[in-house]
Amino acid sequence: MMRFFALAALLFSATSTFAKQTRTVNCTEGESLNFTLATLIKFLPATVTVKGTCTEYVFIEGFNDLTLTGAPGATLQQPNTIPQTNPLFVLSIKASRNVTVSGLAVRSLSSPNVLLSSIGIGGGSNQIRLQDVSTDGSWGIFIYEASQVWLVRATVNISSGYAAISAVDKSDVHIVDGLIERPTNSNFNAGVYAASGHVTMQGMTIRDMQQSINIDTSGSVDLVNFDLTAAGIDVIVDNPSGTNFNGARVSDSSSLNLSSAKLRISNAGQPFGGDTGAVFVGNGSTLSAGASLVVSNSKGQGVIVTNDSHAQLAGSSITGSAHGGLVVLNLSTASVDFNNPLTSITGNGTDLFCDSQSRISGGLNIANAITVSCNSVLPFSYENLP
Repeated sequence: MMRFFALAALLFSATSTFAKQTRTVNCTEGESLNFTLATLIKFLPATVTVKGTCTEYVFIEGFNDLTLTGAPGATLQQPNTIPQTNPLFVLSIKASRNVTVSGLAVRSLSSPNVLLSSIGIGGGSNQIRLQDVSTDGSWGIFIYEASQVWLVRATVNISSGYAAISAVDKSDVHIVDGLIERPTNSNFNAGVYAASGHVTMQGMTIRDMQQSINIDTSGSVDLVNFDLTAAGIDVIVDNPSGTNFNGARVSDSSSLNLSSAKLRISNAGQPFGGDTGAVFVGNGSTLSAGASLVVSNSKGQGVIVTNDSHAQLAGSSITGSAHGGLVVLNLSTASVDFNNPLTSITGNGTDLFCDSQSRISGGLNIANAITVSCNSVLPFSYENLP
């Protein structure tokens, strides 16, 4: 019995010691973050502080309760050479739980020197939080394989690849504050890309992306004021360079749902019109905007709904589009519900447009629509009911 208690005391003492896993890595002095992570017991809490520039691919796999904090100026830099393992990410978090990364800058090289992204989070990781993190280079932050992530005050500057923040494979991402932008180049980029993933967002600014928000393959994006500690509420899509094609593109059975955070889109689309503009809804998709959509000065269309899709407005504002304000095509519908103030669709090239196969209901809830090219505008929500 005494041996049992002695062994238990020894195990308790060892566990208590390991539980205080605290490390500092100074890469300026030649230390390695990967080497330090390898010294940790993954299932016990650990805190690692990073100093200097670490030029290495960093793998965080199978950790539970890890805090990785960057001292001022701390950077993860992609090496110039790619090892035979051919990593997808400069910082990879996989099959981990309760991991916080804060205060780090992650720099990747332009494609094809990195296969995918600066930061990748996958393998069903959950309770992952990236806070005050910035990325530069190829893609940005890629979240995959049903992972759950919070991005708080992230800054993504994408110079190659496609999307700045991606949520795919049924992943769930909460985005609070932050900035997405790109340099002036000939690339075609998306700001937020949700393909079979779900994104909840507030307080973001997305600037000069060809597709500021791209929702595809049964993906969904919700704009909600869910974090009362956030600095911002509304999502701002701005396009001062004039390179934008769509402020938000919702396609292939996807949805964009605006609630207690507004989506403010300005200067979207291209002068030739077509299906470019502030919001495109197509291929069996839905837009639920309520009073939280504000579109101004689109170079193309304001809101275009096509191919068996539906848009719901109630107190929205669509003004100053060079082509159509609300455009409904190819067996699609738009409903405008009552709100005070009413939905304002005015000052557009054509305020309301629909083809012979489509319909706009709730016309009496639209204010100041002067130019109308639509024979199927119902004054109320329905035809006369029995």
